[in-house]
Amino acid sequence: MPSDPVPDDLWERIAPLLPPAPQRRRRHLGRLRVPDRTALAGVMYVLRTGVAWRDVPAETVGCSGVTAWRRLRDWTEAGVWPRLHAVLLDELRRAGLLDLNDCAVDGSHVRALKRGDHVGPSPVDRARPGSKHHLIVDQHGTPLAVTITGGNRHDVTQLLPLLDAVPPIRGVRGRPRHKPRRLYADRGYDFDKYRRLLRKRGIKPMIARRGVAHGSGLGKTRCVVERTFAWLHQFKRLRIRYERRGDLHQSLLELACSLICLRRLRTSF
Repeated sequence: MPSDPVPDDLWERIAPLLPPAPQRRRRHLGRLRVPDRTALAGVMYVLRTGVAWRDVPAETVGCSGVTAWRRLRDWTEAGVWPRLHAVLLDELRRAGLLDLNDCAVDGSHVRALKRGDHVGPSPVDRARPGSKHHLIVDQHGTPLAVTITGGNRHDVTQLLPLLDAVPPIRGVRGRPRHKPRRLYADRGYDFDKYRRLLRKRGIKPMIARRGVAHGSGLGKTRCVVERTFAWLHQFKRLRIRYERRGDLHQSLLELACSLICLRRLRTSF
């Protein structure tokens, strides 16, 4: 756990997006509201370490895990995390650090220990309850959008919803970008129907074909999405799904994607 769980550059970007705190009654004698930055530190602690919310050390973080969970819930319902991710993508494009010409997609299974939204029998884990993370990245592996479904959903069924989840990326003069020119994917996406749908959107499909020997060279561009999954799973809370509510697990995914984008911005200077 780093000494500063909420760095200044992260707080400067997220603070304007948070909803205002509810007004306290003049004669209210209860406890003072935990500062948002302290509650965010609790969320970051759980995301990085993977501990249960009830096991968050209040003396170290500054708030209880229940408080951090409630603040995560409120911020999720206010739509904070997609906006934070969009802000960072705009900054990356402004700095010339995004390459939206070549993008890659893939999916990854995670076990879901508690049932809830977007959970299904995983075909790669003996039909145990699981979920799937669906990810699209640019040529450098920067996450553009991430979604979650049940573990029994086929990757290709989420191809178009994943493209629709990419926000309009501004940062330079002209129209915002929201789709790649070429999209790379493995053999799991080898369906002519989806090739036609991609071409209809003005996207050139670069999808490996089943039954064809390896060596096409597509993997050199496609491998970046596997690396980004490795970055996401460095956040221990994402390796196994513990949240019953799918929207809260989605929020942790989006926060992790934002942290990866912020890390890329830092290393560029």
